[in-house]
Amino acid sequence: MKLNELTIQEARAKLDGGEISALDLTRACLARIKEADMEIHACLSVCEPEALAAAAAADIRIKAGETGNLLGIPYLCKDNIMTKGLKTTAASKILENYVAPYDATVIKKLKEAGAVLLGKTNLDEFAHGASTESSAYGLTKNPRDLSRVPGGSSGGSTAAVAADMCLFALGSDTGGSIRQPASFCGVVGLKPSYGRVSRSGLLSMTSSTDVIGPLTKTVEDAALVLEIIAGADERDATTATEAVEHYRQKMILSATDKPLSGLKIGWPKEYFLKELDKEVAARVRAGAEKLKAAGAQLMEVSLPYTKYGVPVYYLVTPSEISSNLARFDGIGWGLSKNEAKDLQEFYKSSRGAGFGAETKRRIMLGTYALSAGYYDAYYKKAQQVRTLIINDFQRVFEKVDLLLTPTSPHPAFKIGQQINDPLAMYLEDIFVTGASLAGLPAISVPAGTVAAEAGKSLPVGAQLIGPRLQEGLILKVAGILAATEERHAK
Repeated sequence: MKLNELTIQEARAKLDGGEISALDLTRACLARIKEADMEIHACLSVCEPEALAAAAAADIRIKAGETGNLLGIPYLCKDNIMTKGLKTTAASKILENYVAPYDATVIKKLKEAGAVLLGKTNLDEFAHGASTESSAYGLTKNPRDLSRVPGGSSGGSTAAVAADMCLFALGSDTGGSIRQPASFCGVVGLKPSYGRVSRSGLLSMTSSTDVIGPLTKTVEDAALVLEIIAGADERDATTATEAVEHYRQKMILSATDKPLSGLKIGWPKEYFLKELDKEVAARVRAGAEKLKAAGAQLMEVSLPYTKYGVPVYYLVTPSEISSNLARFDGIGWGLSKNEAKDLQEFYKSSRGAGFGAETKRRIMLGTYALSAGYYDAYYKKAQQVRTLIINDFQRVFEKVDLLLTPTSPHPAFKIGQQINDPLAMYLEDIFVTGASLAGLPAISVPAGTVAAEAGKSLPVGAQLIGPRLQEGLILKVAGILAATEERHAK
């Protein structure tokens, strides 16, 4: 096995045992990026000199006897997360030359842990999308099938992990942007609870649902990364103050044939619609059988407001986008078109040239939903229905410990297939918006493959959703659900 193909745990053992160095590991990942990324286009920038310097510093720390799960581990970061001294473009022309003046809190934590940043990854512009086709700098391809999308908006980070360009990556999940691409690319994608990970330094999309989380090769690796990046932050008043668990320890199962004995897992009937791809449904049902064999009790439950998740999300999200992106006016931030005759024309020309089509669409939808005479009918009503969705989950979690669902209704679709159909693209979020609106932790894990044309197979994912701040429980069950699938998704 090549070094860049290692999991975090495998690399950790080799680093601590002196078999390899952080420099060896980093050079292997950089070589893989050079080899594969011309075709996949997962990265928007690569900081090779800085990465090699960070790896050398990690080697010194290791030789001095320092330990740490991520010390010397190379990773990539979605390009809507601030990285001091490096470009942070959000895949938008309006921030084409923007260099971040400070590190996001998650980046600071990873630096302190000794992780090695390799570069920044592609995304749908400002994270607005489900395919990574709306990037101003070109689309990203799915490493499992280059004719298909990797999902979005964290498509670059996900494709990079799937293609072994790094040992893990950071993404952001606002309404499924970590979980859906994880399903499409056959990797693990964890969306922590809202507030479990600081948003400081994340370019805001939907402030009430934005969460940073890891994309990894295994569930155990996701636990290791979350332990480092989670926790309260004085720079983000929405962060949870509860102590961060030792997630990896919680995953270690007792020597019993029924490690999930007594656990109740709900099977929401609203997530198994007739439109759901039959092979996808079969793979998720096979996962349910794994959990039953481990001692869990499966029971059907109902989340009746599930059908309103997408319409609520696509009122709340554009409204908050409209507000958050108002700062990119060409004066304080972003691209400037100085030839305008007055301020109004200056705004129009700067924002018109700087924003792409999907971003403009969302700004206009959100501005309309917040405007006088429409606020009560749209944004306020959406927030009221959002409360009903939250109540749905709270009621169900009085009966069961976790929920098991498909992540996406189908495997990855073809590049260009939905780019001109915004409604079809928005419906990609049908199974992932609910957990985001309710602020709940959720994870997508590989659930096998389904047949595609020309004898090819495509990965699909199964999703676990849990009560707020129950990441430890989700990771424990996900480890069993993903067993034997993670390393065979390729």
